[in-house]
Amino acid sequence: MSKAAADPAPPPPGGVLWTLSGDLRTLLMLPAALALQVAHPAVGAGVDEHSVFRTDPWGRAERSLSSLQLWVYGGERAAEEGRRLRRLHRTIRGTDTRGRAYHALTPAHYAWVHATGFPVQRHAARYLMRPMTEAQERQLYAEWLQVGRILGIRDRDMPRTIEDFWPYYRTVLAEEIELTPVVRELVATDIPLPPPDRGPLLPRLALRACWPLLWPRVARLRSFLTVGFLPPEARDAIGLEWTDAQERKLRRFARVVRLVVPALPERLRYLPYAREARRRDRLSRRARSAR
Repeated sequence: MSKAAADPAPPPPGGVLWTLSGDLRTLLMLPAALALQVAHPAVGAGVDEHSVFRTDPWGRAERSLSSLQLWVYGGERAAEEGRRLRRLHRTIRGTDTRGRAYHALTPAHYAWVHATGFPVQRHAARYLMRPMTEAQERQLYAEWLQVGRILGIRDRDMPRTIEDFWPYYRTVLAEEIELTPVVRELVATDIPLPPPDRGPLLPRLALRACWPLLWPRVARLRSFLTVGFLPPEARDAIGLEWTDAQERKLRRFARVVRLVVPALPERLRYLPYAREARRRDRLSRRARSAR
């Protein structure tokens, strides 16, 4: 059997992840998922000691988003992206905040990074889209397991059913999760961040000039969305405060997003890999129907 034939396939077109991951609203969910990942002491230490998120935050965010999109929409490139990520993490090792040795590819650590996407997407979708049905939640979890295979996560290292997931998740929250230094930075509003350095020169120069005025607002929004879209039980486990007033504000914000984003044209509503995948899928279906 060839390597390509043995590679796990991405989730299918028309599935829950196919619809969810490429939608513009995914961008609003990602900070919460990242915060839950790095709230694990081993993961947080790995990011703290080895990531460029402080020196190149926008570049790292762009690369992470491209990688995530490839898992779902990359076709044959999905499995190669999974192999690239494993190669990238081979040398990431050190000591966590509790004095324990860690390695990024330790199955429990690597699986947790992936597992966090499921509860965050499920929770945030209730605000930004609509609550999932039980069938949709089951399908989302099954597709998330499929993405895990692309990333090289073995079946025995992730709960096999959604019923098994929740006890595993609650155990990690109770025994491992904490307010790590990286989480503190992600929700901080007083740590300066350099302006984005991507795109045409003139807009970049204009943004750089305005950045001292814009950054405080960007920081407050990032912190608000990060904490707000964490599932409440994860927020409590980390030790992050969330008030009733903030919850009402989040619901108002989400109501506007639910009205605006579905009305956008496809070129604005969907991220680049998703747009291209949707175009290919339409062409494929038309070709099949024409036969």
